[in-house]
Parts: sequence; C-alpha cells; structure tokens
Amino acid sequence: MKIRCVFPSRLRKKHFISSLSSLLVICALLLLCLKVTVKKSVTIEQYGTTAGYDDVEPPHRYNIDCNAIYNMDPAEVGKSLVIRKQGVVWEQDESLINLTSNCPSYLRSRGYGTVQVSEEEQAFPLAYSLVVHKSAFMVDKILRAVYTPNNIYCIHYDLKSSELFKEAMEGLARCLPNVFIASKLETVMYASISRLKADLNCLSDLMGSEVKWRYVINLCGQDFPLRSNIELVADLKKLQGGNMMETSHPSKYKKQRFSFHHKLQDAAFEYIQMPVKTDKAKEPPPHGIQMFIGSAYFVLSWEFVAYVNTSTLARDFLVWSNDTYSPDEHFWATLTRVPGVPGEVPRAQADVTDLMSKTRLVKWSYLEGPLYPTCTGKHVRSVCIYGAGELYWLLNYGSWFANKVDPKVDPVLIQCLEEKLEEKQRLLVKAKKSQPKTPSSGNILIN
Repeated sequence: MKIRCVFPSRLRKKHFISSLSSLLVICALLLLCLKVTVKKSVTIEQYGTTAGYDDVEPPHRYNIDCNAIYNMDPAEVGKSLVIRKQGVVWEQDESLINLTSNCPSYLRSRGYGTVQVSEEEQAFPLAYSLVVHKSAFMVDKILRAVYTPNNIYCIHYDLKSSELFKEAMEGLARCLPNVFIASKLETVMYASISRLKADLNCLSDLMGSEVKWRYVINLCGQDFPLRSNIELVADLKKLQGGNMMETSHPSKYKKQRFSFHHKLQDAAFEYIQMPVKTDKAKEPPPHGIQMFIGSAYFVLSWEFVAYVNTSTLARDFLVWSNDTYSPDEHFWATLTRVPGVPGEVPRAQADVTDLMSKTRLVKWSYLEGPLYPTCTGKHVRSVCIYGAGELYWLLNYGSWFANKVDPKVDPVLIQCLEEKLEEKQRLLVKAKKSQPKTPSSGNILIN
C-alpha cells in the first residue's frame, strides 16, 4: 500500500490571515479596557463534579466562552489575553497524585464515565505511545483528550523525571485499565537514540497487548489532538493500511547527522547531555538502505510495527543509528521507503514533507504570513506555541495533532480544544446512533 497524504488548503485562506491580524489589534485595545475590571470578570471554576468525593479537588477551569473564542469574538479573545497576562493557574504534580489516590473520584472528575464511542470506533481501536517527562496535569489533559475505553495507551516517562511526576504517571495507569507504563524505561537525552528507544519500548509492549489495535500514534507532552476519536478513525480508514509520516530526501546539512559518528557530551541546559558530531565518518547503513529524513512523529499500521519488531534489517539499522544525531528523525522515514514493507512509500515517490503529512501541525515562524497566520502565543526556537486566537485555524486546517501547546503560555487554548473536541465526539456519535442501522453501543462507563 502507498501512503495517502492530503494537501490542506492554505492559500485560499489568505483573508483569514489579514482578519486575524486586525483581530489582534482590536484585542490589544480591549486589553487596556479590561485590565481594570478583569479581576471581577475572570473567574476560575472547578471541572466537573466530585459529589461524594470531597477529599480531593478536580482541575480548574477558566470562565471563558470557547464558542466565542472559536468564532473569533474580539471581546472574548481579549479576555483570554488578560488571563494570560495575569498568570496561569496550573496544578502541580502533587495535585494529580492526590486526585488519582481515589480512582473513582479521579474518573468522575475527568468525565471518563461519560465517554461515548460509536460501533465504528469499537471495531477500529487505536494505540498510543506517550513519551513524557514533566507537567503531569498536561499529560492528564492529553490522555483524556484522546481517550476511549476501546483504545490502548502506553506511557513512557523519563527515568530522570521527578519522583512526583513518576508517581503521578503511575496513578494514571492505576486508575485506567487500558493505560499502562512501559515495561522498559529510558533516560532520555535530547536528539539521542534514547528518544527513539522510548517509543520502541512502548511499541514492543503494545504489540503484546490483547487489544487488536489498527494504528499507533506517538505523542509528547506538548502535543494536543485536533480531531475527535471518531473523526480520526474515519481518516485513518482512508489510509487503507498505509502509514502517515514525513519522509524526504536529506539535504547536505541533514546528511551530516548520520554520516559522522556522534558522541554524547554534557550540555548546559535541561537535557544534561546531547550528541555532538565528531570527525569520524560512519560506514554506510546496512543492507544497502537508502536514507531519508523526516520527524519523530508517526502514525503507523499494526503490520508496519510488526515488521519493525521482527525484521533483521530494522534491527541492524537501529544498531547502526545508535551514534547518529536525532535518529528518530530518520529511522521511520527511511524504513517506510524500504521495498516491500507494509505501507511502503516507493523510493521514487516524491518527498512527503511536514506541510503534507497530517501527523503534526507545527508552525514555524518563517512560514507565518505566506502559509500560516501569525502566532498568537509565543515563539520558542522559531516554533509557535499556540494561543487561543488560533483555535479556529487549528481545528479547521486539516492536521490530526498540534505541536506545541503549553498551559504556561495559553491555558485557554487547551481548555477550548478540550471542549470543542468533546462536543464534536458527542454530536458525531449521536448522529451515528440516529442512523437506521444496528444499534450503537451508546455510553461506555468505567466503574
């Protein structure tokens, strides 16, 4: 099978970019007007109800109208800017530990008991590999946003994460029967083989799961879905066994990442160590493999993962990649081009770039204007951390997941993505149930 890629319509929305710029000017003026009264107009609400479970508190919610944010109402978008300026109310890891210490309370507060799933989704379960290292409540939000009872979820936490974060992740796995911690954990170093191994560890465990999942998706702690589960399943069925990922011919610069041996060295920031290029050239890759470059993000079929788990070629290629830079950015992109693999992308086929793959929507600063509207959050190393002003664009662009989101930059965007996706799932499942066919499963409850 060949990979199926859909080109989102970008340039037809040029008017949207200019409208957004005008909106930002209006919001700045509103910010001045709202500054004095915001303490009275912006309140924080509890999420859900925990009646009968008063020993712990659920996450907080901002009193914001997400439908108005979605429709780019200037006053409500301006209100979200004020919330950001005031500072973010965000729970610490200890809060999630306390919440998951009482699993019925946790499940109730997060609404797990009301998740609705269609028959189509039940017949097409998905698997997830979540490689995370901090911000337990953000992981909790991501997990809840992609959760259905028939899917399966592997969490890999970094061995160098805080003990509180690890305990919080263990709590999530304890409360949810289809969530588990990877059986083998790595100390993940930036751009090193350890990041790739973290996903591979989860993939190996998922292959042994009793859940007969059809596709696996990997996520990190700054990703968020842009599709409800029922929409995602419909899109994945269209792949007809193909995979979805970036895979392009490497530039001269990118070739240096795997043409020379790299050695882990101390780094003066949070990653502790990272691979640094040496002058020693590497031997060509084994089995005459032709190299391609992509990203760490993937959507892989069960058949492709089975191939990776059992193939001598894949195993030898992994060993060869051990001392390269960011091997996760060439490992998947190269293997999907190997002749005969499940979901093969022929080597002669044109590049599948980040603008074509639906796996992740990443907004680079240098593409803002020609292709993307202005970032309404903030930039970190040329990547936009999205703001609430991009809610409509994100949900209508055509990608399946967004990177990056961060509650410390804009918690309103995350809350509104949650609300809109929950609403979409509920409405689409209801529509499926109303169709004249075999009765749907309805609500699936977790006891």
